[in-house]
Amino acid sequence: MATSRRPYLIRAIYDWVLDNGYTPYLLVAANQPNVEVPTQYVGDDGKIVMNLSPTAVRGLELGNELIRFEARFSGTPFAVFIPTGAVLAVYAKETGEGMLFGDPESDEEVPTDQPVPIRPSWRVVKPAALPAIGR
Repeated sequence: MATSRRPYLIRAIYDWVLDNGYTPYLLVAANQPNVEVPTQYVGDDGKIVMNLSPTAVRGLELGNELIRFEARFSGTPFAVFIPTGAVLAVYAKETGEGMLFGDPESDEEVPTDQPVPIRPSWRVVKPAALPAIGR
């Protein structure tokens, strides 16, 4: 089974947000299996926004299957666990720039090693037809 692109994109956008001096936020589908967040902060739509800045969280791990960290909510410490498939978006708080993933991704929806059908409109380009850049 192929791995999901989602955790790699989450890490890339997270790094980009920090490198530009912004605050990284995650939008999470809190109603997904194995999501552990403080439920009193989950919206009526079943979503929660999490601040992942280094000053807001401790022990952040952005893994391939799970994002985990410790944070304080109204002064109370809480261990947060978010399967990467439950992340709906990662973005900069200040600009809104980032990536929206859309629907949650379950383990069953992760792409498999099955061949991807090529659309008939695609064509193969032979190396001789490519521009001679750097040859």
